[in-house]
Amino acid sequence: MTAGKLDPITLTVIQSGLQQVCNEMDLAFVRSAFSPVISEALDRSDGIYHKDNGELIAQGELGLPVFVGTMQFGTRCVIERAKDLKEGDVYIVNDPYLGGTHLMDVRFVKPFFYEGELFAWLANTGHWPDTGGSVPGGFSANATEVEQEGLRLPPVKLYKAGVMDEEILSIVLSNIRIADQRIGDIKAQAAALSSGQKRFTELIDRYGKQTVNSSIQELRSRAAQQMRAKIKEIPDGLYQGEAFVDSDGVIDEPLCIDMKVRKQDTELYFDMSGSSPPCLGPMNSVIATTKSSVYLAIKHIFPDVPINAGTFDPLHIKEPEGTFLYAKYPRPVSGCAAEVSQRIAEAVFSALVQAIPQQLFAAPAGTSGNLCVGGYDPIRERNYVMYVISGGGYGGNAATDGLSNGCSTIGISKTTPVEVMEQFYPVLFEEYSLHEGSGGAGKSRGGFGVNYKIKLRRGNAKVSMVMDHGRFGPQGVLGGKDGGVNKVQIEHNGHSYIPPHLSKDQNIHVQAGDTICVSTPGGGGYESALQRIPELVRKDVQRGYYTIRQAQDLFGVVLTSDGVVDDNATKKLRGH
Repeated sequence: MTAGKLDPITLTVIQSGLQQVCNEMDLAFVRSAFSPVISEALDRSDGIYHKDNGELIAQGELGLPVFVGTMQFGTRCVIERAKDLKEGDVYIVNDPYLGGTHLMDVRFVKPFFYEGELFAWLANTGHWPDTGGSVPGGFSANATEVEQEGLRLPPVKLYKAGVMDEEILSIVLSNIRIADQRIGDIKAQAAALSSGQKRFTELIDRYGKQTVNSSIQELRSRAAQQMRAKIKEIPDGLYQGEAFVDSDGVIDEPLCIDMKVRKQDTELYFDMSGSSPPCLGPMNSVIATTKSSVYLAIKHIFPDVPINAGTFDPLHIKEPEGTFLYAKYPRPVSGCAAEVSQRIAEAVFSALVQAIPQQLFAAPAGTSGNLCVGGYDPIRERNYVMYVISGGGYGGNAATDGLSNGCSTIGISKTTPVEVMEQFYPVLFEEYSLHEGSGGAGKSRGGFGVNYKIKLRRGNAKVSMVMDHGRFGPQGVLGGKDGGVNKVQIEHNGHSYIPPHLSKDQNIHVQAGDTICVSTPGGGGYESALQRIPELVRKDVQRGYYTIRQAQDLFGVVLTSDGVVDDNATKKLRGH
């Protein structure tokens, strides 16, 4: 059956079927993974990819958006190196320079055969809590070369014809912390691909190879057509935006992302060549992550366009060689996926808000809040690595205020429930609250970040973090104010410690009774705060979001001591 003969119902059913295959892989991975960062925080993704070039065919709805682009680049790198393929083979790879992100994102790639012929590739990515390196968890804020960040694996067959290669496994486990706990994630990751193989086979059995192949081609074509239709609504022109990374973790100077977006007819052209040069520390971005960050930014703007390789056909990205957004070996990259990627997206938003203000928004918190605590639990008599992802505020938009404590720009990862972390690790969360006052002031204000305070209950540990927006808050737009910044403070042995780079540091020693305090950023404000309806400001103050003084200084709204808007004083202050 050719694409032209496909009826709409069959096409829709197969589209849903492909999605369901990926969703079931997601669920199999989540439900069987050992690590809370995968099973609870959902830091992983599964998908189906083209047999010849690795292009994305479908991705699970529970997958991280930043992996949409990187996994197709990574699968392509595996295809280029794959030899003597057999059913049941599974490649493992985490090399960031081969279509990856950072070393902790470990990819499994499996050839999918139907009736003895290669039909597609199945792949997934899972964030392992540790892959070795100089600090527990891999987020080495002071790394100056990739070897300091962990074990780097090229594409190698971990499973050969369905049988795990124990020698390769032993190499992997000998180079990472908490190796005894890693086998659970490895088997979960492989099992997810096996689940996908079974469901994909059933789908093809039902509709036939030709119909499924024709549907994949048609869905790709339609996604490109839909994206071009969305882009056509943007006025032609050149738009410029920028975003800043606080520092690279080694040199305490900001890094600039200079984003130029040219819209012509139905195409978008992205140029980041004016950005800062490669940096010494781990905030370099590999090209796969850089491109994927642009893809996810556009998908945020046009969320109803289906995801497959066709979605990205109208997006043309000039490779920013000579900048920190095109990392090459041996540049360290641990901050690229979780932090730099979000600055890239923020720069895209900053540029295009000028063209389509009603469809865009002020900058979100833009940091995953990567915090790792690694140590030894004397009661359980075992080592551990606790990985914390935290939410922040979303930016305001033309219609509403920003969401508070939302997940990061790059994905749907959520904070592991504190009850789960307290069960797994020797910690106590003494506080988990809104970061009041962190929402950027605007006609539509930004959402609020969160405060959390972790107390180490027993033993000794090392704390490392790679976060951002500690120096520059998320951007307000169209006259709105920036959101509040990220804050980190360690209380150790009666003394307070604030990292010199504000939200990047490593190997901070803590002992039982010490605490780690983090406040995440709020979202930026949308349009001038002097346009905000005074009654909304009064309600924000009543809820404790802002103080009476902040209502006056930020929004130009004067409240009496009993919380009532003083209309005359407000009009005078606002210049009416």
